[in-house]
Amino acid sequence: MELGLVGLGKMGGNMRERIRRAGHTVVGYDRNPDLADVHSLEELVGKLSGPRVVWVMVPAGAPTQSTIDELAELLEPGDVVVDGGNSRWTDDERHAEELAAKGIGFVDCGVSGGVWGLENGYALMYGGDAEHVEKVRPVFDALKPEGDFGSVHAGKVGAGHFAKMVHNGIEYAMMQAYAEGWELLEKVDSVTDVREVFRSWQEGTVIRSWLLDLAVNALDGDEHLDKLKGFAQDSGEGRWTVEAAIDNAVPLPAITASLFARFASRQEDSPQMKMIAALRNQFGGHAVAAK
Repeated sequence: MELGLVGLGKMGGNMRERIRRAGHTVVGYDRNPDLADVHSLEELVGKLSGPRVVWVMVPAGAPTQSTIDELAELLEPGDVVVDGGNSRWTDDERHAEELAAKGIGFVDCGVSGGVWGLENGYALMYGGDAEHVEKVRPVFDALKPEGDFGSVHAGKVGAGHFAKMVHNGIEYAMMQAYAEGWELLEKVDSVTDVREVFRSWQEGTVIRSWLLDLAVNALDGDEHLDKLKGFAQDSGEGRWTVEAAIDNAVPLPAITASLFARFASRQEDSPQMKMIAALRNQFGGHAVAAK
C-alpha cells in the first residue's frame, strides 16, 4: 500500500525504512529537508492515491495538533490519519471528532521499540473503529515483530495511547527496581562483581527481561556507570499514568514512587531533606551538616 509519513526523526525514519522493506511505498515529510521525500504536507497528500493513509509521528501537543489541523484541510472523506506519537488519549478523542466532521477516519497508535525497532519490529497498540484500523492493517503488519504477538487493537479511539501510557508507567517501575537492586549490590563489600551478578540473572530467573539485557549492555560499556550523572528526565507518560490512576481510584504505589524518584534525581540539594534535618535537630538535638 501507499503511506504518507510525517516526522522522520529517530523513530519515524526507521519506521519508514522497515515499511519499505516490507514492500510498501512510503512518502515521507519532515521539517528537515535532508530527511524528507517531499517539501510540504500538501505535496505529500498529492503524491498519494485515495483513499489515503497518513501517519503522524511528531511530538505530542501543539506539533501534533497543528499537523492534524493542516491535514484536515488537505485530505478527503474516506482518508485516515494515524497518530503514532505519544499523544495523551484525551487528545485522540478530540482529534477523532474534528476529523470525523470532515469524513476522515482517525486511529491512535502507541508505538514501542525505540532505536531497536528497525531490526526487531515495533510493539503496536492501536485504537479506533474497525473499518479505519483495517485500512492501516498492512502497515501494522509491516511494523510489528515477527510472530503472533506485538500488535493489538486495544479498543476504541484513545485506547492505543492509553495502553502505551500504562506500558510506559510499568517501564518506569521496572527500571526503578533494577536501579535500586544495582545500587544495593554496589554498596556492599561482599559482592565483588555486580555486573556479572546482573549477567547471571539473564537466564533462568523470574526477573529476566529485555530491560535486564540492556542493563548488562550498559554495564559492559561502563562497569560502574562512572561516566553518567544520576539525572533522569521523564517524558510525560509516567505523570499521565499516575493522574489516570487518581481519576480512577486505582492504587499505583510502585509506578508513582518511580516517577517521584526521577524528580529527586534532578535535585542537587534536597529541600525536603533540609526540613527533615532541621526538625530532627529541633526535637532531638540531632546533628546537622552545615554548608
